[in-house]
Parts: sequence; C-alpha cells; structure tokens
Amino acid sequence: MAPSHDPSTSADAAPDSAVSFSLEGVRTGFLTCIPVALGVAGYGVAFGVVANQAGLSVAEAALMSATVVAGASQLIAVELWADPLPVTAILVTTVAVNLRYSLMGAALERWFRHLSPTQVYGSLFLMADENWALTVRDLKTGSGRGAFLLGSGIAIWTFWVASTVVGVLAGGVIGDPARYGFDFILAAVFLALAADLWDGRSTFVPWLVALATALVASSVLPGRWYILLGGLAAAALEVIRYDA
Repeated sequence: MAPSHDPSTSADAAPDSAVSFSLEGVRTGFLTCIPVALGVAGYGVAFGVVANQAGLSVAEAALMSATVVAGASQLIAVELWADPLPVTAILVTTVAVNLRYSLMGAALERWFRHLSPTQVYGSLFLMADENWALTVRDLKTGSGRGAFLLGSGIAIWTFWVASTVVGVLAGGVIGDPARYGFDFILAAVFLALAADLWDGRSTFVPWLVALATALVASSVLPGRWYILLGGLAAAALEVIRYDA
C-alpha cells in the first residue's frame, strides 16, 4: 500500500534528491531577480559616488564590487579609507558585518547537500541578502532549482558592478547621494523582501527578537556587530523552539 501524501507539507518536505542544477534554474533565477537587482543598482550608484569621494578610481571601485559583492562591507571599507590604510580596522569590521552569511548559507544546506562543491561554492560567492531571500522562497515551493541562487546572483553582480562604475563616473556631478534618496533604496528593497518572506505569526517572534537584540547591541557595542548578533539571537530562538 502506498504511503499517504499530505499536500500541505509537500513544499517544505521535497526530497533532497529533487534538487537539480540546470541552465533553466540559472535563467529563472536571473529573470526573477532583475527587479530586485534594479534596486540594488541604486545602492551601487551611491557606493560609486562615495568611492569616488574617497579617491578610488573607476577600475579600483569596479574591482572591489566585482570581487567582494557586499555593499555594506564595501561602504564601511571606503568610509575607513585613509593614508595609511587601516587594514586591521577594515578587516575586523567587515568580518563582523559579513558573518551573517554563515547563517544564511547554513539555511540553504538542506537543499544544497547533494550539489557538487563547485556548484555550491560558485553560487555562494554570488550570494547577497536579496537573492538569498528570493532563493529560499523559490526552493520552499519545491521547485528544486538548485541553480536559482547562481542565476539571481549573476543578476545582482551585473547590476552591482555596472552601477558602481556609473556612480564613480557621476560622482562629481551627483555629490551627496542622500540628496536623491539613494541611501534609502536598499532599506526599501529589504522591506519588500521581508514582507515577501512573511510566513504568518510564527515569523513574528524571531523577527522581534532579532530587532530587539540588534537595537540593544547597536547602543552598547561599536561598529556593526548588531547585525550578526540580531541574526544569531533569532537563529538560537528557532533552534530552541523546534528542538523543544
């Protein structure tokens, strides 16, 4: 007798073996992420302007965006840019900001466990907050598109690097990017993604814990440690709730 099937749980209970890595997944990820990548481009222009003001050339700013692919840490590095370069301060601060990616990567493990190391790490290199959220949403539907993260990451990377170049070239004309609201673009993108990831009342508690922890940490700790601590607090709460 065949086991019964509960359609209400099929999305989250899709077998790992159903996850594949294909060109179709890359294409779907790229096209799905274009609207979000356009928002990221606005933030990229702002970064390019700031990089120009710090004295970076077009090639230097573009190289940073192409190899780092992390807006917050790049802005921090540029803000700390000086002669001599404070290498230790930049490294410590950017590590604190980017440690959240370890949590985000861990959240994808259930789907990525049967992909090859090249597929996994190649995709993770292009992982940003925005396309990670889109990838989680897509995989939770049971699509099995293991290449969605790579495709959406390519969209983010392309728009991020291109907009950085635009920002550097236009730096002398634009001036302070906050005058045009560029500083709010990324916040607006995150709000839209958060609304899309809302999963009912069960989502509210970890979000509230993350917010409260981040607010407290930002008031007592220097730098950007509040980003990591907020994520860790929410993750710890979820582990306790589901293991209890």
